[in-house]
Amino acid sequence: MSILVVGSMAYDTIETPHGKAESAIGGSVSYFALAARFFSPVSIVAAIGTDFRDEDVRIFAERAIDIRGVTRRDGPTFRWHGRYHEDMNIRDTVSVALNVFADFSPDLLPDQRRSDYVFLANIAPELQAHVLAQVASPKVVAADTMNLWINNERPALVALLPRIGILTLNDEEARMLSGEHNLVKAGRALLRMGPRTVLIKRGEYGVLQFSQDGMFAVPAYPLEEVVDPTGAGDTFAGAFMGFIARRGGLSESALRTAVVYGSVMASFAVERFSIDGLARLAWEDIDARYRAFIELTDSHHSRWTSQ
Repeated sequence: MSILVVGSMAYDTIETPHGKAESAIGGSVSYFALAARFFSPVSIVAAIGTDFRDEDVRIFAERAIDIRGVTRRDGPTFRWHGRYHEDMNIRDTVSVALNVFADFSPDLLPDQRRSDYVFLANIAPELQAHVLAQVASPKVVAADTMNLWINNERPALVALLPRIGILTLNDEEARMLSGEHNLVKAGRALLRMGPRTVLIKRGEYGVLQFSQDGMFAVPAYPLEEVVDPTGAGDTFAGAFMGFIARRGGLSESALRTAVVYGSVMASFAVERFSIDGLARLAWEDIDARYRAFIELTDSHHSRWTSQ
């Protein structure tokens, strides 16, 4: 089943303790689509400027990602400049310029309106609602959000939540939106606000999944070196939604397997700057790391035996 994802394509300047990348491909849609494509067809809706390089557009087209919904508009592409600290859970936004993304308000193509699986990436909740109103009868709707919308557009976000099946957000945002400091209490409070599943992303500490059937915790895949954390959450969401679309259902087993695949894919994204870690991936790499992840986290697969 095809996935529709609506959000941003951007050029990022990224500084980390491991170096710097300038005018590198970024944006929520970019990371999401490059991860989701391994599991399900994906159609993207975004706006780019006249400065967005043709060879960068081809990166998506050559990987069988549907780019008919990418609109090239007069003006520069959305640009973000971020600087990570030695502790890469902490970053500063040096500058942000929305440019052609500032008044982004897409009209979906006829076949996109019939999408079964919809991911509303990190855009304003009123825009998320505008997109959702155009989709006829989706089976699964997931949405991301951020502290900006929680602080400035809370009423619109809260009104949207009962229409969302899956909500993804980070730990800070979960606390802000729920009003609960403890993440277990926060997850349960967010479920009461409408979503049937809540995914709280915790960076290097993994992911907490909450549903009516309980809670599931997955650690991040252990890496010797994290080069660039940008886009890890969007990559996680792409793999998660991709697996759900491929499985065709929302059983607790499917949700938990999707969380594991999301964590695996995010680990590839953070090993290189920008989308480089995702663009060069093959399914064999993903499968091998998934199996290694299962072995690390499942005591039944442990090579060690008690004495």
